[in-house]
Formats: sequence, structure tokens, C-alpha cells
Amino acid sequence: MAQRYTRSVRLRLRFRFDNLVARGTAVLISWLALACLCFVVPMSLVLVWADRRVPPTASGRLTAVWVAVGQTLKIGGAVGSPLFVLASVSLALIALLFVSTLVSLITTGIDRRIMALRLGHSTVLETRHTVVLGWSDQVFPVVAELVAAHANQRRSAIAVLAPKDKVEMEDEISTHIPATGATRIICRNGSTTDPTVLARVSPGTAKAVLVLPPGGGGGDAHVVKTLLALNAAVPEAGSAVVVAAVHDARNRVTAKLAAGPWGHVLCVDDIVARLLVQTARQPGLSLVYQELLDFEGDEFYTAAAGDLAGRTFGEALLSFATSSVVGLLGADGSVALNPAPDTPISACDRIIVISRDDDTAVRADAVSFVDENAIVMTESGTHLAERLLLLGWNRRAPLIVEQLDQYASAGTTLDVVALGGGCSAGPGPDITPARGHLEVSFQRGDITDPGVLAKLDVPSYDNVIVIGEMGPGPAAAPRLAPGTSTAPGTGPPGPESETGTEMDDRTLVTLLHLRAIGDATHRDLSLTTEMSDDGNRLLAPAREGADFIVSGRMISLLMTQISESRYLADVFEELFSAEGNELYLKPVSDYVRVDREVAFATVVESALRRRECAVGYRLRADAAADPGHGVRINPDKRQRVRFAEGDRLIVLAES
Repeated sequence: MAQRYTRSVRLRLRFRFDNLVARGTAVLISWLALACLCFVVPMSLVLVWADRRVPPTASGRLTAVWVAVGQTLKIGGAVGSPLFVLASVSLALIALLFVSTLVSLITTGIDRRIMALRLGHSTVLETRHTVVLGWSDQVFPVVAELVAAHANQRRSAIAVLAPKDKVEMEDEISTHIPATGATRIICRNGSTTDPTVLARVSPGTAKAVLVLPPGGGGGDAHVVKTLLALNAAVPEAGSAVVVAAVHDARNRVTAKLAAGPWGHVLCVDDIVARLLVQTARQPGLSLVYQELLDFEGDEFYTAAAGDLAGRTFGEALLSFATSSVVGLLGADGSVALNPAPDTPISACDRIIVISRDDDTAVRADAVSFVDENAIVMTESGTHLAERLLLLGWNRRAPLIVEQLDQYASAGTTLDVVALGGGCSAGPGPDITPARGHLEVSFQRGDITDPGVLAKLDVPSYDNVIVIGEMGPGPAAAPRLAPGTSTAPGTGPPGPESETGTEMDDRTLVTLLHLRAIGDATHRDLSLTTEMSDDGNRLLAPAREGADFIVSGRMISLLMTQISESRYLADVFEELFSAEGNELYLKPVSDYVRVDREVAFATVVESALRRRECAVGYRLRADAAADPGHGVRINPDKRQRVRFAEGDRLIVLAES
């Protein structure tokens, strides 16, 4: 009963206090003043009467009480005539009101500023900085690569704008990238599709703007809206390089229109499909691209023609001992990869090289290191028909089949094993290639089932490509062109709702079973694997140096490279297409003798006579133990090395 009464009293008092506060500032100040007087006056009486020097008269004691009250409440406590006391109290009250108001205004302003900074609504006043628009898992490799690219700069900044809490963004970036060196990471909160919000990261004064594709449905539409908002925020074309990425190839044209004539739009599905096919044909190629695309090793740079003006491209190949010459950049921005050796170099041209850094492409002739007696001109054997196996199905699968057809020799077969109810042909072309070089057959099966894999005789295939797919779901068959065969009692794959993490989980299980098959048969399976998350790649049960195409990381590397050097958009466009020049891994024994040590300059000269640019090699003996898995990009041309049968030369050559 007592507890109930106490609670009732507490509730009543709280209710009355709430009503008091609700009545306004004047009433609240009045009650506050009354409460202060009720406390200050009695305590002042105690102070005066407890003082040893208390005045002997009652009027003196009252005067002392007044002085104590005035000093406590900051109203002066002056003693004199009534008019004097009234004026003193009035001035003290006015001063108190002014100071209180000033303190309140300063406090409110500081609080608002702190809140604006915390919310990320303030404007970034930087020039020549890099702007990253959007938030996804790709932001971490993008920022990490930009930090590595700016490592030799005194002062650089990266501004990230996304509809996410500023503090959360900063915490996540610092967790993934603990050391940023001299590069400052500035995060701002806001919608990337609002032109007024885009002004917070000053895109007009930036040197590069990267538009990241968000995950989930509608991601490409969001990229297009962001590009349109960027055009509205910066109506006049500036010097900034704009790089964006979309997933669906059909949306690339729309995105390019939104990006404008100076924007570059990458198609994730198209590039990943091409890389998967090229790597499946050239085991180890993914390691080469990894080395070329990140900023930690050697990458593409340009060097002034200098005294090479008037000479030929073939002569330039051995004119840089510590850099690999691969092409020419014209004064109009045109790119020519691996031009004819007799192509003249003009004074306005820049030479495209692969080098350690932008200041390491220095002239140093290596012609004297060529050993003519070690050069051989063995013709490569004809391409034979192959048996290929594709495990899994997703929206990129039709593009993979199409790309395989462009490279395949006559009689090559492709067996596709995938769930009938978990995957989709996606919005691409017909599964059967128009050229009909491939004989494609489908078999319905769960690639995570060891029984299904055991029946395939996986070691008998020349190459195995593993791509992500979702678990079982409602079935719907893709289009099949006339003449496409289907395994008896099976059907082609059906639709899919893709989630990168779930697909990677199934891929990891498939790789476990494939490794068991390889161990049981004592065979090293030629595997090329697609993954969405680079963290899952580290968990993959595969041999050292296995080929992995991590879609998110690969696109991030391409975007950062182009943002630093816009001409690389044309370079990568040619490298990843079936036409033009590509990177190949060819037998070293077709170029130089393997019974002696030779300088790499000899290899470069041998490749030059085939109209190819040698840029490195891969040693088979170091493929498992070496940190670089035997890959050497841009070795010193004066360096001597003894090759062996099975070693591969990395060349840039026309397909």
C-alpha cells in the first residue's frame, strides 16, 4: 500500500512538472527564480548569523544577508539608497540576461556545427581530390588502391559520399584500411542522386569521380541517376575523369549517354565473362592481371618520346631496360597497343610502358644483352579441339558461352552442369553461339553434390570453369537455339535470384569436392573460378596459384586504374575483347633455347620478330612455393635467367 502511494505521489509530481514546463519560458523562469530565492535566502541567513564578525544590529545583519543574496544570484548586492539599489539590480539582471543569451547562442551554434559534422553535411573544400559516389563492398578495394596510388604524394584526399552514417563509414573504412598514409579519407552523408547533395564533395574541382554500382536489384538504374545528377551538379564539363560501372550489358549504352563524352562506363558482366574465358584458355592469366591492375607492383604508365622521336616502335622495345614497352599514346589521346615494329614515333607521342612507378621509366638501352644464338623461331602448334566443363549458371553464363565460342577451335565441346531450378540464362543472347563453334550440352545437377561430380569424370576435361549459382528454386528454362543438345533426361538451367555471399558459399563447397577428386586421381585440375567476395577467395580450398576471378575486386581495380590515367580505358577495352591485342602465356621454348642462361632482352628480341611484346614470364617450378606463384612482370632486360620446359612467356600479341 505504501509503495503504491509513493508511486502515485511520484507520478503526480512528474505530471505537475510536465505541465509547468509546457506553460512556457516565462512561467518556468518565474518558478525557477522563486525556487532559488527559497533556497538562497535561508542559506544566506545561516551564513550571516554563523559568521564570527556578524554585525551587532538587525539592520546590519539584514544588509549582510542582502549582499550575500546579491553575490550568489549575480545581481550585485549593492548597498545604498533604494533608487541606487534598484538601478544596480536592473543593470545586473540585464547583464545576466545578455551573457546567458550569448552563451546560449554560442552553445547552440557549436552544437549545430558538431551535429552537421557528425551527420556529414558540411562541404568538402578540396581540389584535385578523388570522389567516390555510392557504398558497397567495392568501396574498400577502391579506397585501398587509391591510397596505394597516392603513396608517393605529399597531400591527397578521397571524398566518399553515400546515404550512410558518416561515423559508420569512417569506422568501416578504418577497419578495412588501417593505414592510409598521407591520404585523408573524408566521408559525407547524402543521396548520390541529388545534385545539391553532390555539391558536398565538390565534384567540380575533383580530378576523378568514381560511381560504384550498388548491389541488389535496380543497381544499374541508380548508377544512371547518379551520373545524371553529376551532370546537373557540374553542368560545365571539367577535367575530372568520370568512371562508372553497371552490371547488365544492356544498360551500358544508357549509362554512357548519362556519363557524357568524357565518361567511362565498365560493364561488370561483360568484363568478368571475358576474363573467365581468357583465363580458362591461359592458366595463370588471372595472376598476371592481378599484378598489372593493383598499384603495389608494376602497372601501366606513359613516358615522353624524348630522343626516341623519329625512331621506330621496334627500336623502343629494347630502349628501356627496366620498363616494358607495349604501345603508343598519340597526341590526340588515341591508343595503339603493340603497333607494327616499323611504326614511327613522333615527338608528340608518349610511349606506353609497364613499369614499377611513373618515375622508373628511364632510358637505358639493352640491345647489347641480346644473344642471337639463343633465339629460336619455333612455330606454335595448331589449336586442337578441347573438352570444356562449366559448373554452375548465373546471368553471366550466356556471355561466357558466347566468349568461349569466339576462341574455340572447331570440334570443341562444352558441357554445362547446373541446377534446373536455381539459375537463369539472364537477359543475354541465345545460349547457343551464333557461330556454332561449340557443341553445347546441358545436364541438370547440383554441383555441390559429390555424387554428381563423380559421374562427370572431371579429370578428363581440359579446363573446368566454376561460376556461382543459387540453390534450388522455381524452374524456368532458358532459350535454346536449334541444334543445341541436351543430356537425356535433363533440362537446361532456369531462373535465379543472385546473392553474392550465397553463391560463393556454394562455390566453396564445389571446390572442396573438386580438390578431393584431384587428390584421389593425383591430377592437378585446370580450374578457373568466379567469386564475388575477395574474402571468400582466401577461404577457397584450391592449390596455390589457382585462377580466381573476383568480380568485385577486379572491377574496383579497373576503375581506380582508369581514374588515375584515363587512356587506360582504351587499353583495357582492347585487352578484354576477342579482337585486337591480348595477353598470352606461351611456351618459352618457342622463343629461346632452354639449355642456357639468357638475358630477358633476348626474349624481347625474339618476341619482337613475331610482332609481339614480351612483358614477363612464369616459371613452372615456382608456381606453388613462390609468393608471386612464379609470375615475373617487367623483369630487368639485363637480368639473366635459365628457363625450363613448361615455363611460359607473357606476351602482348594480336589474337
